[in-house]
Amino acid sequence: MRILAIFAFSFAAAVFAAIYGGLDAILLPLSGALALAAVFTGLLCRRKSPVRTRSLLILSGLAVGFLWTAVYAAVFFQPARELAGRTVRLTATVADWPQEGDYGYTVLVQAETESWTTVSAILYVDGQGAELRPGDRIETVAHCTLGDRTFSGEKITYYTAKGIFLRAQAYGRLSIARPEHAAPQYWAAWASRALKDGIEAAFPERVSGFVRALVTGNRDSLTDEFTTSLERTGLSHTVAVSGMHLAFLSGLLTTLLGRGRRSTAVLTILWVVLFCGIAGNTPSVLRAAVMILMLQAAPLLDRERDGPTSLALALLLLLWVNPFSAAHIGLQLSFTAVAGILLVSDRVQEYLLKKLYLDRRPRSRGERLLRAAPYFAVSTLSATLGACILTVPLVAVHFNIVSLIAPLSNLLTLWAIGILFVGGLAVGALGAVLPAAAAVAAIPFTWLAGYLQWVVELLSRPALAALPLESVYYRAWVVLIYLLLLVWLLEKRRRPVWIPVAAGGAALVLAVVLTRASFYVGDMAVTVLDVGQGQCVLIRTGRSLTLVDCGGDSRDNPGNVAADYLQSLGKSGVDLLVVSHYHADHANGIPQLLGRIRVKEIALPDVEADSPLRGEILAAAQARHIPVRFVREETRFEGAEANCVTVFPPMAEEGTANELGLTVLARAGELNALVTGDMEQAGELCLAERVPLPRVEVMVAGHHGSDTSNTPELLEIVKPELALISVGLNNKYGHPGPRAMGRFYELGADIYRTDLYGTIEVQLKGK
Repeated sequence: MRILAIFAFSFAAAVFAAIYGGLDAILLPLSGALALAAVFTGLLCRRKSPVRTRSLLILSGLAVGFLWTAVYAAVFFQPARELAGRTVRLTATVADWPQEGDYGYTVLVQAETESWTTVSAILYVDGQGAELRPGDRIETVAHCTLGDRTFSGEKITYYTAKGIFLRAQAYGRLSIARPEHAAPQYWAAWASRALKDGIEAAFPERVSGFVRALVTGNRDSLTDEFTTSLERTGLSHTVAVSGMHLAFLSGLLTTLLGRGRRSTAVLTILWVVLFCGIAGNTPSVLRAAVMILMLQAAPLLDRERDGPTSLALALLLLLWVNPFSAAHIGLQLSFTAVAGILLVSDRVQEYLLKKLYLDRRPRSRGERLLRAAPYFAVSTLSATLGACILTVPLVAVHFNIVSLIAPLSNLLTLWAIGILFVGGLAVGALGAVLPAAAAVAAIPFTWLAGYLQWVVELLSRPALAALPLESVYYRAWVVLIYLLLLVWLLEKRRRPVWIPVAAGGAALVLAVVLTRASFYVGDMAVTVLDVGQGQCVLIRTGRSLTLVDCGGDSRDNPGNVAADYLQSLGKSGVDLLVVSHYHADHANGIPQLLGRIRVKEIALPDVEADSPLRGEILAAAQARHIPVRFVREETRFEGAEANCVTVFPPMAEEGTANELGLTVLARAGELNALVTGDMEQAGELCLAERVPLPRVEVMVAGHHGSDTSNTPELLEIVKPELALISVGLNNKYGHPGPRAMGRFYELGADIYRTDLYGTIEVQLKGK
């Protein structure tokens, strides 16, 4: 019986229930009740039996889990809560290197509190933070905010799951006291910086960011476009240092030092501990480290190796250090991936090896070499399927996407990733000492990194490489796949595996067809995508697609949101992209969008020639040979069957960028839709006077429903039946405004808002 595993998993279940169940007020009573239940179970069932033992372990694990969560919150989280909302004289020790941002620097510090504990905090500081080093002692005046909320007050788990309970904005002078020598707890941070610098010095710029991410898990140098490609191909785990990387490292040490030796186990343990610090001690790498340490310690202690027990102990230790890490997505994915591998991979591998006649012992060295490639393919596929079996539902919930091409991409890349990881680690270490020699040693690994980047970009291009779960049909398909798997596993007399596979494939084709057909219902469709505080509107007139704007502050890049939506329809491009004006909330996603989908033509306002965003859009269009038309007069983009999109130039001759934007009127037969961007009162009055506007079925509310837009004069002319408002939840601008909402209500328009409903889809059919 796996006693430790049962207790540890019960402890973890209690912590997850406490974090996700909102049980703060009853944690102590609940723990006491479970402890009493354990005592009564022991007294009532004195006869030893497996059932009694399991019951005691489960009840004890649950009781300790609830108790420890309550104690941890009182001891470590409460001091941060007491500082929240206050401006204090903050004394802290720098724990990591500063990161440069748009408005200064952020740095992780250990802040002193009024109690005996310190609190991990993110300190926001101006240019004074550029020279900070791990181990520096600092003092400044700072305003503190609790780490479980955004600055707008929305509850989040991003920081607390990492053990960061406080955020502090520094004001004024930053006092820095630097020790002569860094304390041992900061050596790993210094080693990490040296390794990253060595990689930067040794590898060409085109691949150095990827190698650095692969070796250390630091993604700062990866472009949004490449990061998205990794997600679509199911290869994000390659740049999040995890068990795979530590397995490569321990495997190399075992090969060099010999298997089964105590010296090998000791050196592997030391290397793994050091590398965890270099990789930032993320939950995924710590989970892998604990498992590897247990596997290495087993022979030292004359104990058997056991995967489930190692996994359970790793989870217990991580949650003991920080129960809030239960909400860390990386931790959840890491543990479910390993659990899936332990449950499924060996069985899948045995099945495939038997079917391919690879389960027999090779008779010669030549036969062994011939079997190497297919055996590797089977092992990789088995591990990928095992990892996916439990992680796919989590990925679907957290990221709303499922990678369909992941098995193929892993098959084509894992062999190269292992070589590049070990080679990049060695070259980076050499580059920290001898940059010239490292540059020569990096040449073969540079080619390998180029190959990996090429494969990732190639496999991410197909529209259905990954399945965005915006469509209800795709969500139903995911549920169906797991039902088919469950039925197949529960059958006493299992049917051939190709039957559920074929059924799943047919269901996928049907889901794609239904999703696409539902979008093309009617003569016109208007979709307002949920991009937070911003705007991105997809208009279908007949069969033509026009995208108006692509910007916002959503968690995902607005360009990815738009591309995911289009590709979920099986579409890989649009006919026209209209940019109303060059503000980030309307255009910051366009560079990313152009990297993922084809655009036949772009329409831009000929204003703000010095706008950086305008220059970025033009450069991206030029690189992809996309024609750009500057709209200086009324321009009609014709479609088939009396469908067209008319773009009007800026109405006002001067004013803010909001007033100098483009207006879009889409027509499909007798149906009309109007998008005015961020145009305000002066521009709307000019539009109403100069343009013979028709009545419209759909109007995307101007300036996110602002009171200074959506004027009575304009609304009285167009009289929209539907008012669609693209607006972020709890935005700081107070959008939509109450007066604008009142005007729409007075007209009898139905109002739909993205902050309340998410993405809004409207299909219209002519009379």
